[in-house]
Amino acid sequence: EERSQFDPQQRFKGDKAYVGEALITTPIKKPKNRELTTEQKEQNKAFSAKRIFVEHRIRSLKIFRVVQERFRLNPQKYEQVVLTICGIVRLRIRALILP
Repeated sequence: EERSQFDPQQRFKGDKAYVGEALITTPIKKPKNRELTTEQKEQNKAFSAKRIFVEHRIRSLKIFRVVQERFRLNPQKYEQVVLTICGIVRLRIRALILP
C-alpha cells in the first residue's frame, strides 16, 4: 500500500470512496432517504475547495493517459515516464515548486 511510506499518523483528505478509512478525512455523505443540512453542505463545499487543486493535478496527469491505461513499455521505465509527465505538468502550470 502506498500509505506505508508515510508516517503512521499522517492524515489525508479523500473523496467519498474513502469513507470509513482510518486517518482519511472525507466529505459528509448524504444519509439514505434524507438530505444534508445547510451546515453540512457548507462543510462539504469548504472541504472540496481544499481538494480542488489536487483534483486538477490528477486530471492534468490523466490527460497523458499513462496512469489510466495499460503501460506497454518496459515496466522498469514506468516510474521514469510518470515522473517525466509530472515535470511536464509542472512546467505547464508554471509551478516547478508546488505549494
